[in-house]
Amino acid sequence: MKVTVMTGDEQIVTLDVDRDESVENLKALLEVETRVPLRQQQIHFNGKEMQNTEKLSAAGVQDGDLVMMFSTSERPSQDGLRVNPDGTAVNPQAFQQHARGDSQLMAQLLQNDPQLAQAILGDDTTELQNILRSRHQQRTELKRKQEEELALLYADPFDVEAQKKIEAAIRQKGIDENWEAALEHNPEAFARVVMLYVDMEVNGVPLKAFVDSGAQSTIISKSCAERCGLLRLLDQRFRGIAVGVGQSEILGRIHVAPIKIGNIFYPCSFTVLDAPNMEFLFGLDMLRKHQCMIDLKDNVLRVGGGEVSVPFLQEKDIPAHIRNEEKLSKLGSLSQATGESSRTREGTPNALQQTPPGAPAANPPQQGGDFEAKVTKLVELGFDRASVTQALKLFNGNEEQAAAFLFGG
Repeated sequence: MKVTVMTGDEQIVTLDVDRDESVENLKALLEVETRVPLRQQQIHFNGKEMQNTEKLSAAGVQDGDLVMMFSTSERPSQDGLRVNPDGTAVNPQAFQQHARGDSQLMAQLLQNDPQLAQAILGDDTTELQNILRSRHQQRTELKRKQEEELALLYADPFDVEAQKKIEAAIRQKGIDENWEAALEHNPEAFARVVMLYVDMEVNGVPLKAFVDSGAQSTIISKSCAERCGLLRLLDQRFRGIAVGVGQSEILGRIHVAPIKIGNIFYPCSFTVLDAPNMEFLFGLDMLRKHQCMIDLKDNVLRVGGGEVSVPFLQEKDIPAHIRNEEKLSKLGSLSQATGESSRTREGTPNALQQTPPGAPAANPPQQGGDFEAKVTKLVELGFDRASVTQALKLFNGNEEQAAAFLFGG
């Protein structure tokens, strides 16, 4: 592994050593590089002096870590370099001053850990302490995993529990490799997907219509129907309850009203929902009726077999309140998953229910050891724990969907 050593006179030395190398042998290599006698060297890691007999791995030194070397006449400032058991600096102001005065160290941090570098250059010591604590937790977790892997190597091959752990470790390794391959070859999968919206006019009122082929019915909210002057046509005989990820009241049905797509008018029917977080959803019933084609290559919605083409809106053209509604819908609304249970005047039941692909499940995820492992992995990517926990709950523990949501947030 490679270890970077910074001397008291700000000299940077990079050495290729074995992880089980002793500190004394490291000092011998440094004597050749720096001309500082071995007996006058003091090696510090995380603010603590390492003894000659210690091994680098036992002291927690990992590949790419930075250690400090001082001669006996260059004792480090105790306040500047000492750290607490949780990884935070004893004196954060002195820590900042010490790091800022080392141009080479700051250059390395800006390249390898820009978040920590910005915290050192900033004035918020609380943020600096939080980042230092987070880095310490990451190192501790990595060390714990390495110790577990080492213990499994020497486990009793006839121990059933040990074999289960080995099987889980192999499976997790495959998942991690798949994750890394996706980040390298398919990074767009982790970005937030902008939903499909087009400009329409409903009864002469301009709207941003959400095109959703996964919803069986075209849906309009009560407030939107009132704004479009259609509430007077509401047939309350079709009242009911919409059931999906949660539930919402169906106020009735508007049997026909004109919508304008491009320059052509089309007849459309609507189910009216009392759903404040959803305005207008162009569902599969009208997509079929008007022979619509969702052309993602040209990024247009073709209507009437191609007689009209309207472009899907870019993210900048979608109003902020609609983008917020999308997030609210993921937390349990019916804008993406609606169902209908209504009864006609004669009493004939008519049930309708659907859940589109990708909608979060109604049951909350189990927060066991596997859930905590997913939380830890996503926190290591730089997100705070509260946001990670919420995202995993939102997507029923699906790690990839939670990551995509966080990256796109």
